[in-house]
Amino acid sequence: MQRRATLALLGLPAIARAQPARPIRLVVPFPPGGSNDVIARPLADKLAARLGQAVVVENRPGAGGSIGAGQVAQSAADGTTLMVTSSSFAASAVIQRTPYDAQTSFEAVATLARAPFLVLTHLDFPPRDIPSLIAYARARPGAVDFGSSGPGGINHFVTEYFALRAGLRLSHVPYRGMPPAVTDLIAGHIQLLITTMASASGAIRDGRVRLLAYTAPGAPDSNPTAPLVRSFGVDYEASIWWGLLAPRGLPPAVSANLQAAIRDALGEPDIARVYEAEGARPSFAGAADFQAELAAEIARFRDVAARANIRAE
Repeated sequence: MQRRATLALLGLPAIARAQPARPIRLVVPFPPGGSNDVIARPLADKLAARLGQAVVVENRPGAGGSIGAGQVAQSAADGTTLMVTSSSFAASAVIQRTPYDAQTSFEAVATLARAPFLVLTHLDFPPRDIPSLIAYARARPGAVDFGSSGPGGINHFVTEYFALRAGLRLSHVPYRGMPPAVTDLIAGHIQLLITTMASASGAIRDGRVRLLAYTAPGAPDSNPTAPLVRSFGVDYEASIWWGLLAPRGLPPAVSANLQAAIRDALGEPDIARVYEAEGARPSFAGAADFQAELAAEIARFRDVAARANIRAE
């Protein structure tokens, strides 16, 4: 037993040495203040303490995240350049022309957090639950308007996916971001919105919109109670995830070191509190599981894009 313990201790420096001592750039390919940024910053502090390296968050916004992602894809695969991204990365991979391939230019490292979407309606919209929403929309093909943050955005995809699963034809009203979509839902200019808690928490808290259901389990305990869409017999589930990607070719020892540090960091109560404000929970999955989920998500969104005619504009 003593010999095994000694060998284990001797093995630790080998993993640590696999990670260069230079500061780690944690690239967020969106502006400061967004959900990716909120997920990245507390994680950076925890990783710095565990890895013994400075971890610096760098916002590299533009072109729906593809500018920052392109910079990461072209960086050295040594663990000093990483990217925090979300499900929107899979959505943009389907409809955008990018200088990288979403699946072959990156190594999945780990998932960080996960949150359900919320099905919201205008207060005066007659349906009061998912079955009545489906019945109402089926009886009026194309008459129900839903909003999104823009053509090809993640909530555009998950709403069209809901429509396909429920056998509905809805009308898409794109906005420049989620705040104006929430404003128009409150005003009744659109009837339906599927978005995150972070985007609509104020409207929900103040009772200015109606929460019909969650699109997946896993909402934080502080969220209001609501059923799951699938509890009404609709074969539909969608959630938003946040994860860590690295340039393709990341050495396995470096990946293992990062995964261990991430898993440990996500267990910290203060990270859970920060993520809860985004309507999310820490949710660790290792490299293999994350890579498989990313591939499945891209395949699903590619099918939705083809069937719902989703294109970038």
